[in-house]
Amino acid sequence: MMTLNKKVAIPLLFLLFTVASGGGWWLWQKKEPAREKVVQRESQERVFYTCSMHSEIIREKPGNCPICGMELIRKIESKTVDNTQNAAQKQQAEMLAKVSLSPTQRVMANVSTLEVTKSSLNKEINAVGTVQYDQSRQARVTAWIAGRIDKLNVNSVGVFVSKERPVAEIYSPDLVATQQEYLLAIRSRDQLKSSQFSTISMNGEDMVASAKQRLMLLGVRKGQIAELEKSGRPLMSIPVYSPFSGVVVEKMVQQGQYVTAGELLFNIADLSSVWVEIELYENELANIHSGQQVEIRARSLPDKVLTGRITFIYPFLDPKTRTVKARVGMANPGMNLKPEMFVNAVIKLPLASSIVVPLTAVMDTGKRQVVWVESSPGIFEPRDVTLGEKANDKVQILSGLKEGEKVAVSGSYLIDSESQLKGGTR
Repeated sequence: MMTLNKKVAIPLLFLLFTVASGGGWWLWQKKEPAREKVVQRESQERVFYTCSMHSEIIREKPGNCPICGMELIRKIESKTVDNTQNAAQKQQAEMLAKVSLSPTQRVMANVSTLEVTKSSLNKEINAVGTVQYDQSRQARVTAWIAGRIDKLNVNSVGVFVSKERPVAEIYSPDLVATQQEYLLAIRSRDQLKSSQFSTISMNGEDMVASAKQRLMLLGVRKGQIAELEKSGRPLMSIPVYSPFSGVVVEKMVQQGQYVTAGELLFNIADLSSVWVEIELYENELANIHSGQQVEIRARSLPDKVLTGRITFIYPFLDPKTRTVKARVGMANPGMNLKPEMFVNAVIKLPLASSIVVPLTAVMDTGKRQVVWVESSPGIFEPRDVTLGEKANDKVQILSGLKEGEKVAVSGSYLIDSESQLKGGTR
């Protein structure tokens, strides 16, 4: 009986062990996918913080609500959202960025708008310069003959002289002798005219022409020679004239002084026209060429704008200032511009027609440039724009705006602050 029981019990125990092992393996396989799903679900969950009173406030870190100051609460959001949920979140973000202002709020925030239009803009190049003498209107008055200055009509520097009036008179024995030779040649010519020999009469004409030429080389004018021929008496002194009317810049002689032929007496400058030499940086030269109009402003004429044109660009660069000089020729009515005077110059470069807005309409965040567009009455939305050239208080908009849209030109920072309080992003 004992032997029979053992034979039945051993197979029965083996069967029970096999069943238990298979059941355990089946339960382990059943639990493993569930655990993997939990880990995967946890990795797909996103933690964020929001305000219990203002659900539109969403932050990735804990903190306080920017509207009411309450502590933000922790919430968990699954990342496995469909396209519809993403679109809804995007639309919600756009709505948060928009700002609605009532007429009263607009008045209190001093918000004003301007319709965007296309217009031409002038880029301005500002430079400094100095007034210089017009070198083509400078001259030196010299003695044409050696002698003594009997009369000096210019007593000091800065005096205005006319080309019609002599600046000095010089007595010269050589001049008197040359005049007497001329008078003698005239008398000889008159006597030889009655000669039967044409060669002799022609010699008389040649002597007069030669003597006249010597007088002209000594600075005697044709009118003075005619007066000499009419009176028959030589001039005791020769007047010295300036080649043009101008201001005496330098005076080198005194009355009674003896001078030699070619000696410098005066430096004369005509200040009715001047040069202004402006200094331009290397990066500005590409836009500069001869013939461009330049506006000149001087401190001595605060309410007056003078204009001139670039006549020459110097072919060398100053190694100390790293600038190139350009010459501006201009009229100087009233001689208001004085040599060595400092002036400010403005060169305006016309740009292509484009959308232009006031600088006050653009908010520069450092990484982005934003304008606030009034998409519908009282509703403002931020718009990223690309800026072009700036001039005075306006700037070009290369992209981001269309003609006809309205932008806020004042109160933009208050609108932006309101958007930040709502939880909008920049």
